[in-house]
Amino acid sequence: MTAGAGRPAVLRRALRITLAALAGFYPLLYAAERPTAALYALFAPIAVGLLSAIPGSGRRQALVVLRVLPPALALAALGTALAVNTWAASGGMLAVGFLLAFAAVAGPRAAGAAPGLQLFYILACFPPYDPDSLGDRLTGLTVGILFLAATELLLPDPSVPAYRQRLADAVGTAARGASGAEVPPQNLRDAGARMRLSRLPPSERPAGASRTDRALEQAGRAVRRLLDQLATLAELPPAADPASAALLGHIATVCDACAQSLRTGRPPPVPGALEEAMRGFQSARVRLASEASAPGSPPRTDVLRRQSRVLALAELARIVEVAVDIAANGRPAVQPAPHDLFWYARLSTPRLWARRVLGNMTLRSVLFQNAVRIALGLAAARLVAGSLDLAHGFWVLLAVLTLGRTTVGAAWKAVREALVGNAVGALAAGALLIGLGSHTDAYAALLAPAMLLGFSLGPLLGIAYAQGLFTLVVATAFAQMTPVTWQLSEARMIDVATGSAIGLLCGLLAWPAGARREAVRAMAALLRTCGTLVPPTAEDLLTPSPVAPAPPRTLPSLHRLRLAEAAYAQYRSESGTAADDTGPDWHAVLLVADHILMGAYRLPRFGLRPGSGPSLPCADWARASASHLDRETGRIASLLIGDRPAPGTPLVPPPEGCSPARLSVDLEVWMTSLGLQLTRIEASAAQAHRSPDRREDPREDRREDRR
Repeated sequence: MTAGAGRPAVLRRALRITLAALAGFYPLLYAAERPTAALYALFAPIAVGLLSAIPGSGRRQALVVLRVLPPALALAALGTALAVNTWAASGGMLAVGFLLAFAAVAGPRAAGAAPGLQLFYILACFPPYDPDSLGDRLTGLTVGILFLAATELLLPDPSVPAYRQRLADAVGTAARGASGAEVPPQNLRDAGARMRLSRLPPSERPAGASRTDRALEQAGRAVRRLLDQLATLAELPPAADPASAALLGHIATVCDACAQSLRTGRPPPVPGALEEAMRGFQSARVRLASEASAPGSPPRTDVLRRQSRVLALAELARIVEVAVDIAANGRPAVQPAPHDLFWYARLSTPRLWARRVLGNMTLRSVLFQNAVRIALGLAAARLVAGSLDLAHGFWVLLAVLTLGRTTVGAAWKAVREALVGNAVGALAAGALLIGLGSHTDAYAALLAPAMLLGFSLGPLLGIAYAQGLFTLVVATAFAQMTPVTWQLSEARMIDVATGSAIGLLCGLLAWPAGARREAVRAMAALLRTCGTLVPPTAEDLLTPSPVAPAPPRTLPSLHRLRLAEAAYAQYRSESGTAADDTGPDWHAVLLVADHILMGAYRLPRFGLRPGSGPSLPCADWARASASHLDRETGRIASLLIGDRPAPGTPLVPPPEGCSPARLSVDLEVWMTSLGLQLTRIEASAAQAHRSPDRREDPREDRREDRR
């Protein structure tokens, strides 16, 4: 937030929140003489505008703010009802805390709104138990959120490109690269890197459970690999290969049509033309392989290997084509193949949501871990605050909510800064309360500048400034509603320290290392499950069959891939936990898993098979190499989790005489590429074990791009 581009956004947000809060607070307090309604009108914009991450800008953001209103009213009513005793309020906090935190399974938009919604229950569940005040609470909450929506319209942030627009630009770049236009390879790779989810605002990431979000995310993943492989193809020596040039032209046409559909909203052409071109290309490859195997004919292995790469490009473009069709129409125009890759295409929305929720109801899910940690921390804080009868006990829960981190180290750093900031802020607030006494007009005049400073300097300068300035905001606001003394600052200090201790204890007892350990386990499990796909895929190309082959069962690997991606995404978001160049290359693990899955889908359908079956030496090499790769994935998985397996051996090249007539060139290219990728992963993991003093550097994102 300290970057130059971030400062205007922070200042606009601070101004919006201040205007919305004071527009409801002053009239309700001084004109209507309803202090309870005024308090909720003050805190509603802070909860939704500051604690929550509301996506979009202008009208779109205002609509999202208005959608928050119904659940906010329900949570305030629930908290008011359960404030009857400490145990009821704590039980409600446990349930509400878990449900709102676990709502992250719905995507970053739901996760962004959850902290603010937590605050509405927290405010209402503390004594005094006064059901008669529910009307004032709901009135103030409604007024505050409505004023915040109005300020979002009056002072909008500049709009950011939507994911569809970014995807359209990337697909358009792929169309130019495939058409033969002079697009430098680095430009192709840069266009793919811009599609990485870590480069996008959280609100723009297609991470929901709906068909549309799943299809857009799948199209983005495919176009990233398409751009990278186009760059690799452009770096190879040119070859006289009319068949490949024709198929690249079909790829360019399909990508251009998909880009236009994403930009204009018009439905794309019905998928199928590219797959038809791929089948014609496959027939040409079979003829070329037969000609190359004839006695006295020159070998054409290099051309066939190039064609294998072009066919892989076409398969990626076909995935983009089908995914864009699903995103545009809701359901595919034709039954997509293979089924496992587009398993979501025919499922109803309730079943898709059920799969997303049930798939994360496991201790191996970082989303579940976070929800449990947050719920336990908030419930424990509510129980302690109620049992000790702490004044302004909701600050205890607010400290747990705002200072909690996914690792103990990061939480302890935040707590240290918060305690220092609160100490300084408490001294300043105590001096202010002693100096001004009961002059409420002075506090009314100071509240606006205090809020502007607190909500702008806090995000820009760090937690210490945010906590210290928020203490001043709280003091100037409460001094206008009820007579207070310097002991208000003392109570806030005690409450924040109590909440910090509870948050640290919960973090220490529940997954203290954050997502790192889970990322290691998830990556290791992903490698193991994907490795088992290599032998059956190879066997399929080695065994002639008159019927269409059945692709290997890939749904378990896809599930592992989703869990690994979620763990990796959280690991990368944790401050100071991203490993430097000496650490395991987690991004390469995800790429090799994706490469195995794509081969398992493509090779049974379009793999070039030997005309008369493979010769015995070539078949033995292929089977031995597939088993070797399976063992290597398991061995490297053991290395990732800290074991010391025996050193591996590199993949040996095929024996002499394994021409395309005797061995599938697609299988050779696929397995050779997998062997090289696994060697690089092992080297990075071994280097991590040899470097116990490695530093942790949050700039790994740029290093991954260079890799």
